[in-house]
Amino acid sequence: MTYVSIFIHVIALLLCPTTLAKNHTDHLALLAIKSTITDPQNVLESWNTSLHFCQWQGVTCGRRHPRVTELNLGSRGIVGSFSPHIGNLSFLRVNILENNTFKGAIPPQLGNLFRLQKLILNDNYFEGEVPAALSNCTRLDELRLSRNKLVGKLPQQFSSLVNLRFIAFRDNDFTGGIPSFLANLTSLEFIYGVGNPLGGSIPRDLDKLYKLQVITFSVTQLHGMIPPSLYNLTSLRVISFTNNEIIGDLPKDIGLQLPNLEFFQITANNFTGIIPFSFSNCSNLVELGLGLNGFTEIININFNQMPNLSYVGLFRNHLGKSQPDEMKFIDTMINCSNLEVLLAHNNKLGGVLPSSVGNLSSQLTILSISANSLYGAFPSGIGNLVKLEHLRMEYNQFTGILPSELANLRNLRRFTIEYNSFTGNIPNFIGNLSLLDALLLQDLSDNHLGGPVPQNIGNLKSLTTLDLSHNNLIGTIPNTIASCTSLEVLDMKENYFQGPIPQAMSALRGIRNLDLSSNNLSGMIPSFFGQLNLSTLNLAFNNLEGEVPMTGIFKNASTFAIDGNNKLCGGVPELGLPKCAVSAKGSHMPHVILVVIPVCLFLVIALVLVSLFCWKIRKTQPLPTEASFIQPFSRISYGSILKATDEFSRQNLIGSGTFSEVYKGIFEPDGEVFAIKVLKLGNQGALKSFVAECETLKNVRHRNLVKIITSCSSLDFQGNDFKALIYEFMPNGSLERWLHPSSQQKTENEEAPRRLTIRQRVTIATDVAHALHYLHQNCDFTIIHCDLKPSNILLDSEMVAHIGDFGLAKFLPLKPHQSSSIGIRGTVGYAAPEYGVGNEMTKEGDVYSFGILLLEMMTGRRPTDPVFQEGLNLHEYVKMALPERLMDIIEPQALFSTNKEHKQAPNMNHGYSMDELPKLKRLEESMISLARIGLACSMESPTDRMDTNKLVHELRHINEIFQSF
Repeated sequence: MTYVSIFIHVIALLLCPTTLAKNHTDHLALLAIKSTITDPQNVLESWNTSLHFCQWQGVTCGRRHPRVTELNLGSRGIVGSFSPHIGNLSFLRVNILENNTFKGAIPPQLGNLFRLQKLILNDNYFEGEVPAALSNCTRLDELRLSRNKLVGKLPQQFSSLVNLRFIAFRDNDFTGGIPSFLANLTSLEFIYGVGNPLGGSIPRDLDKLYKLQVITFSVTQLHGMIPPSLYNLTSLRVISFTNNEIIGDLPKDIGLQLPNLEFFQITANNFTGIIPFSFSNCSNLVELGLGLNGFTEIININFNQMPNLSYVGLFRNHLGKSQPDEMKFIDTMINCSNLEVLLAHNNKLGGVLPSSVGNLSSQLTILSISANSLYGAFPSGIGNLVKLEHLRMEYNQFTGILPSELANLRNLRRFTIEYNSFTGNIPNFIGNLSLLDALLLQDLSDNHLGGPVPQNIGNLKSLTTLDLSHNNLIGTIPNTIASCTSLEVLDMKENYFQGPIPQAMSALRGIRNLDLSSNNLSGMIPSFFGQLNLSTLNLAFNNLEGEVPMTGIFKNASTFAIDGNNKLCGGVPELGLPKCAVSAKGSHMPHVILVVIPVCLFLVIALVLVSLFCWKIRKTQPLPTEASFIQPFSRISYGSILKATDEFSRQNLIGSGTFSEVYKGIFEPDGEVFAIKVLKLGNQGALKSFVAECETLKNVRHRNLVKIITSCSSLDFQGNDFKALIYEFMPNGSLERWLHPSSQQKTENEEAPRRLTIRQRVTIATDVAHALHYLHQNCDFTIIHCDLKPSNILLDSEMVAHIGDFGLAKFLPLKPHQSSSIGIRGTVGYAAPEYGVGNEMTKEGDVYSFGILLLEMMTGRRPTDPVFQEGLNLHEYVKMALPERLMDIIEPQALFSTNKEHKQAPNMNHGYSMDELPKLKRLEESMISLARIGLACSMESPTDRMDTNKLVHELRHINEIFQSF
C-alpha cells in the first residue's frame, strides 16, 4: 500500500464515522430480526460474521452505500414473530415476508421507515389491529396484508398514503365497512378486500378513483346497491362482489360505460331485472359470473366479439320462459375460442339445444344445461368438444338416442342425462370413455333405454358411480363390469336383468352401495358379498334362491334387503326365513343312503372314543381359571381384563366420562384388541348406566352402532363389585379427537390426527344419521340415545362412524319411573332445550343433538365455545351467516385440508382458478344445503325439527355430491 492510498483511507475513516455507525445499526437490526424467528430450512445460515450482511441471503443493499434497501424472506418456511428492530433499517424500500408463519402483531416501528415503498406480509398469521403508524410511510406504493388473522378497522390515518397504488387485505377479520379513506387515495389501481366481515354498503365516493382497474369485495357482507357512479370508472377491468346481499338492476349501458371490462363477477347476490344487452360491447371480457341471482327474461347478449371469454355463469336464475329458441344465444358464442365453462343450469330455458353447440370452443371442459325445459334430440356436433370433461343434461325433456359421436369425448369424466326421455340401447362407445368417474343414465320417463349393457363397460377403470336404474335394460350383468375396479356406487335397479349374479363381481373391492333390486336375477346370493366392504346392499324383488349368507354385511339385517325373493332360506334370525333343508333329489338316493349310513356310524363311534379320551385327560389336568380368547357373548373374568389392560395402565386409557373409563385391552394368546368400558360404580348413576347400556345393545344390530362383544360382572381382587363392557375396538378413536385435536390428551407415541376434510365430515354425518334413523324407526322398540355428541361417535379403521355410549338411552314408550323430569338429560350444549324444563325424552331430542353436532362439524366450534355469549348460540351463529357469509364460518381445515397446516393461496380476484370455479359453486351450494339441515334439526321447537326419514334422504344426496369432489 502506498503512502497516498493509506492517506486516503485514513481521511475516509475520519470523514465517515456516521456511515460506519449506521452500517453497524443495520447489522444489529438484522441479527435482532433473526433472533425472534426459527429457520427450519436453514435459509438464514449465511447470516453470520464470516460474510458482510449485504451478502446475506434475502438482503439487498444500495449501490452507493452499504445500507439495507430490501429484505426479502418470502416463502422460506420461517416461524416466529416480526421483530420491532425492523424499524432501524432506515433505508429499507422493500420488505417481503409473505407465505411464512409469522405470528403476533405487526410492529408499529414499521412507521419509522419513511422510504418504504413495498410492504408484503400476506399469507402469515399476523393478528391484532394494523398499526396506524404505517401511515407515516407516505411513499408506500404496495401494501399486501391478505390471509392473516388481522381484526378491527384499517386505520383512517391511511388517507395519508397518497402514493398507494395497490392494497390487498383479503381473508382477514376486518370490520367496519369498506374503508372510507380509500376514496382519498387517487393513485389506487388495485383493491382486494375479499373475505372480510366488513358489512355496510359500497361508498359512493369511490368514483374519485379514476385510475382504478380492480375492485374485489366478494364475501364481505355488503348490502344495498352498487352506486351508479362506480360504473363511470372506465379504467375498471375487474369487478367482483360475489356472495353478498347486493340488490338492484344492472344499468342498461354497463357495457358501454366499462369498455375495458375483463372480469365481472356478481354471483350469489340478489340482483334482479334483465341481463343488459350492452355486455355485447365488452370485447375484452374473460369471465361473466351472474349465477345465483334473480335475473329474468331471455339471454340476449351477443358474444360474437368476445374472443377471450373463458367462463360464463348464468345458473340458478329465472332466465327464460320455457319458450322455443331460448338457447339461441349459443349461436353467438362460436367465436369464443377460449371458452372453457358454460353454466346455464337451473333456469327456465326452453327450446332445443342448437346444433351450433358443436361449434363451441374446442377448449370447453364443462357444459351444464340441466334443470331447464329443453327438449328435442341430442345435438349433432357434440363430438367436436373433445376436451369436454363434464356434460350435464339431466332434468330436461330430451328424446331420441345417444349419438355415436359421443365416443369422441375421450376426456369425459361426468356424464349425467338422467330424468330425460332418451331411447334406444346403451351405445357400445360408452366403454371407450375411459376417464369417466360418474355415469348417470337413470330415466323415469315413459321411454327407457333398452338393450344389454355393453361388454366394453369394463374399460371404465376410473368410474366411481354407475347408475343405470329405471330403464328397460335386458340380458345378464356382464362379467366385464368387474374391471370397473374404482366403482363405489352401482345402481341397476328396476330393469330386466336376468341370470345369476356374476362371480366376477367379487373383484369390486371398493364397492360401497350396490342396488340390483327389481330385476329378474336368479340363482344363489354369492357368498363373496360378505367379503366386500358394503354399506348397503339391495337384492329385493328378484328370483334368488337358496341360503342367505351370514358373513360381512349379512350379519346386520338393517343394511341389506332381500324381500321379494320367495325361495330364500336361512340367514340371521331377524330375517324370519325358514331353515334351509338338505336336498335329497334324484334316483340314486337309496345308494347314497347306503353309503352315508356306515360312514356316519363310523364317525359317531370315533367321536365317542375321542370324547372319552379327552375326558380322561382333563381329569388329570387342572381346569383353566380364565378364557384364553373372547367369543361373542361369552363371559370374561376380572383377571383377564386386568391382564389385558396391563393393570389398567394410564397408557391404555383411551377415554373417561362421568360413569366410566375406557381402556384398550389386548387379550392373549391371539393378541386381539378390544375396547373395555370399566364402570365407576362409586359414582351415583353408574350402575343404572350399565344396565341401560346392556339392555339397549342386546336389542340393536346396525353397521353404524358400536358392537358389544361381551360383559363382565364380577368382583375385583379386593372383593369390590366390578362391571365392564367389552366392545369392538375403534382404531381411529372418537370424532371429538378429530374435530378438536388440540384439546385431546395424547400419549407419547400417539400422533395428532389430521383434520377431517369436508367430504369425510359429510360421510360421518350420514353414517350417524343412518344409525339414528335405525334407533328411532327400525328397531322393535324406539330407542332414544339421549347423549349424542362427538365423544360418543367412534371411527373404525375405514373411518366409518359408530354411535356408542348408550348409558343414558331410553326405550319408548317410557315407563312411569323413567320420567326425565328429575333433571337435564344429556350434555350441556347438545341436550335439547325442552330437556332443561323437565320434558320427557323424545326422538326430536336426539334430532336436536344431531343438528348441533352437524353444525359443529361444519364450523369447528363447540356449542359451548366462549364466543357464544349474550344469547348467541351455535344455531344462531350459523343462521346469521346463511347463505352469503356461510363460507366465512366454515372451518378452513375442512375445506382446504392438507398435511401441512397452512392457508392456501387462492388465485386471481375470486380466489380460485378458472377450472376450479364450477367446483367451488357446487361446494358452496352443498354447504348451504348442509347448514340448512343442521338448522332444521336444531330448531328450538321439537315440532319444527326434521324427521330422520327426510334427514337420511337429504344427507345421502349431499354425500353423493361431496364424493364427486
